[in-house]
Amino acid sequence: MTVNATTPVAPSAASSTASSTASAATQSLSYNDFLTLLMAEMKNQDPTQPMDPSQMVSQLATVSEVGQAVQTNTTLASLLTATSLSQAEQLVGQTITSADGSTSGQVASVSVTSAGTVATLSNGATVQLANGASVQ
Repeated sequence: MTVNATTPVAPSAASSTASSTASAATQSLSYNDFLTLLMAEMKNQDPTQPMDPSQMVSQLATVSEVGQAVQTNTTLASLLTATSLSQAEQLVGQTITSADGSTSGQVASVSVTSAGTVATLSNGATVQLANGASVQ
């Protein structure tokens, strides 16, 4: 089997623009994207110059770190949701007043969303709890 050598390409303005775009995209890569890139690198490496074993171990350690970070973020998000739901449950039936004092009443229900926790009062009004509402 004959392997032809490749010649380096001189950088141009187009490649530097592509490089800056690629570096911006790198910050939004997911764990699966990282694994896909690593597998592609391993599959397409030059057989006459295989990857250095220390580089491979370093990249596999990075994969492990990224996996642990993803798992930690998932666990923290679950804990925050559980805490928010627990706190919301305790507000039902309590009388609260909005931070500016304009809205007050008994809490009929509480919604926990990505935007924050909102209490719906028995009179139909809503109070954003993240803004400093007080419970009486």
